[in-house]
Amino acid sequence: MELGMISSTWLDTKVDRLQGIRTAKRIGFDTYDIFEDPLDLNDAEREEIRQTAAEVGLPIRSVVCVAFGIVDFNPSVRRFTLDRIKAYVDQGAFFGARNVLLVVGEYFWDGEVFPNEAIWDLAKEMVTEAGEYAQSKGLEVVLELEPFEQALLKDVHELVRFVQEIDHPAVRANADISHLHLSDASFDDVNELKGLIGHIHLSDCDGKVHGDLPAGMGVTPIKEYLSAIRDTGYDGTVSIELEYSPDPDKIVEWAQQAYDNTAEIMREISVRA
Repeated sequence: MELGMISSTWLDTKVDRLQGIRTAKRIGFDTYDIFEDPLDLNDAEREEIRQTAAEVGLPIRSVVCVAFGIVDFNPSVRRFTLDRIKAYVDQGAFFGARNVLLVVGEYFWDGEVFPNEAIWDLAKEMVTEAGEYAQSKGLEVVLELEPFEQALLKDVHELVRFVQEIDHPAVRANADISHLHLSDASFDDVNELKGLIGHIHLSDCDGKVHGDLPAGMGVTPIKEYLSAIRDTGYDGTVSIELEYSPDPDKIVEWAQQAYDNTAEIMREISVRA
């Protein structure tokens, strides 16, 4: 496996977009994921990202897209959302990425107005179209488990069901390690993802609420989950996810701690190339 990080680490800090790439390389990361909305970037900014990553030797593996409009019951919103996802695919292709990490939406109105089954089917239709487009550009769509009560993909079982029902070679799963813990996934549950994993996120948490902490700062059994992921046969990218440090002025130290602790875990279980 290779150890990467997501650029969202630098949100609301003094580390700017290009400094973030250089800092990630200096810390020791193998790869980088881009959290930038293509509708908010211009071509010159995209080129700066690509050139800086190439200059320091930090390949971009994933672009991260949160797209709750996937489950909006208004057709116009879904059309816009699909166009936006396609823009992420195009941006990922420009960067030489392997996938678009996609966060789909949640059930709404407690399923009393618009049935949960209909919301599920809307999401399947949208993600299938996104997968078709991604495949045409040489990328995959990778779906993130979100450990929240109303999330469509709230646990391993629902994530696996969704991916298997779509049954498209370019639609795969992301196993976020702290999200596995927050959703009460057992290590045996992880085996359900065998052959379906396209990307990994890694962070720690307190076991109660979403936290995106550096490994070792919470109670997540990271080593055990990562071992279970290894045992599925997955051997791709593990990207550290850190957001909203309690002390933004020390974000570089925060990222260094995350790298050091995660690299040590990966060394202990012999998974890092």
